[in-house]
Formats: sequence, structure tokens, C-alpha cells
Amino acid sequence: MKHLILVLLLVISVTGQAQLYKVESPFAHTYSIVARDEVTGEMAVAVQSHWFNVGGVVSWGEAGVGVVATQSFVNKSFGIRGLALIKEGKTAQEALDILLATDEGRAVRQVSILDAEGNVATHTGESCIKYAGHIKGDNYSVQANMMLTDEVWPAMANAYELNYGLPLPERMLAVLEAAEKAGGDIRGKQSAALLVVQGEKLENIWDDPMIDLSVEDAENPLEELKRLLKVYRAYEHMNNGDLAVEHGDMQKAMAAYGSAQKMFPNNLEMQYWTAITLANQGELEKAKPILKRVFARDENWRELTRRLPEAGLLELSEEEIDQLLAL
Repeated sequence: MKHLILVLLLVISVTGQAQLYKVESPFAHTYSIVARDEVTGEMAVAVQSHWFNVGGVVSWGEAGVGVVATQSFVNKSFGIRGLALIKEGKTAQEALDILLATDEGRAVRQVSILDAEGNVATHTGESCIKYAGHIKGDNYSVQANMMLTDEVWPAMANAYELNYGLPLPERMLAVLEAAEKAGGDIRGKQSAALLVVQGEKLENIWDDPMIDLSVEDAENPLEELKRLLKVYRAYEHMNNGDLAVEHGDMQKAMAAYGSAQKMFPNNLEMQYWTAITLANQGELEKAKPILKRVFARDENWRELTRRLPEAGLLELSEEEIDQLLAL
């Protein structure tokens, strides 16, 4: 209750009027970036804040449509409504103008909209708690409020420009790191998120978004977000390996599996399925030492191996299966 009263007083003090603050409208002061990769067309939102689960509040996106970051005294409807307006044919700026025109709290809002054409529109209300501001660039915008210094968003823009050679997700995290080094949120850090959608509309909407990573509550949320993205990349290699197996290209498959295991050499899951794939491809002797190491670490993997034949996932003779189980 004390927190809600504080929020109400803050809204009144910065606007000069008794603006309504709804309990379901989060107090998500933060820094974020929206951006589009000119080569792949991918679009993304990355954000960090001293607020629980900031990604569930700030970040919105849809493949082939655009992305939205809505923050400060958040109007969460800006996410869904902004994307809907773009789907109706509005540009990012037209969508933003429509949203703000009907919003009595525009003075304390901060929002950025990027559409699939790379158009960006950004608003920082005059009553956002300082330091607050934004910078728009080619296919991106960085925005921040309640920052320790006024150097945060310039540092973010600079980091985005300097890291042009990185894939978009890694580039977004480099921007968040630059913001933190420049002072970041005056209250500290608690959560961070990365949302990436494809540039083209998807036939299978359940494949959207392509990346949706969130650290809801952590002492070092950016470090954890970086770790999660690395895990995502490792499992991309595993998926590519599985696809290569389907096409009968074992050399490519093993290279992909190897790349994943180099990233996480102690990951038993990756080691196990690599070995099972080898076994199913007739490479039993190559599979055995891997499985032996896995079984030594955790007996449950041996038990799982017993169950795979019934599910059709381990196509070996009884003698060969017994050899594996005896490792």
C-alpha cells in the first residue's frame, strides 16, 4: 500500500494534476532499445530495469509487423494497440500519434514503436523522471528514464552503431551493457529481457517470437540474459545437427553437435543425444565413451536409455542395447 501511495504522489508531482494511476499499470522506469536488422529483417526489443519481470511489461512484438517498448508509467495497451494499428496500415509515427492523442498520461509515458519497414517513432513525456531522453537512428531507437546520468541513452546509441557486425540479439545485449556502464537505472538492476521477431509474417503464428528470453529477478540480470542467449545459440546448433541427421549428412550433424558442446562442455543433455544419434547411425563405438561419461555423472540417463527403444528413439538390437546399458 505504501508503494502505491508513493506512485500516486509521484504521478501528481510530475504532472501537476491528479492523474489516475491504475494498479495494473506498472511503475517500470527503465532503459530499452528497439531495432531492426537491415539484412535479416529481424526486429527486437531489449530492456533492463529495477523492476520485477520488466520484459512482461515493456516488450511487445509480432513477426512481419513491428516491435514496441512502452515504459516509464507504463500504458501496457500501447503494445497490443500499437501493433494492431501498424497491421491496419499505419506507420510507426501514425500509430504513436494515435496512441498519445487519447492518453491523458502522455506526459509521463515513454514509448518507442518500430515497424517492419524500419520506421521508428519515439516519445519521451516532458514529465518523465529525469534523467530521461531518447535517440533515434537508422532502424533503431534507444530510450531511457529515471537514469543515474544523462549519458545513458547516448552510450546506448553509440554501442549500437559500433557493434554493427554482431547478430541482432547479441548487438542488443551490447547496448544494454553500455547503458549499465554509463550509470543505468538510478535504483539499480533487477530484471532484463530480449524479444526478437522475424521480419516477415509467419504462416505458423506459434513460431512467433523467434527469441523470447526473460530474467525476472536477479542480482546481475544482464549477465544471466547473456548466458540464456548463449544457451539458445547452443541449442540452435543441436537443432541444426538433428536436421542434418534427417538429411543423412552425419558430418554436418557432428560438426553442429560439436559446436554446441564446445559452448557447454558439461551439458549432459547435449552429450547424451549426440551419443544416441551416433548409435542410431551405426556408430556404436563412438557413442559408447560418451554414454559412459554421461552415465557416470547421472544414472537417470541409463534408465532413460532403457526406455528409448519402446518409444522408437533407439533402433538397436537387444545385444547392442545391452552393451550400452552395461557401460
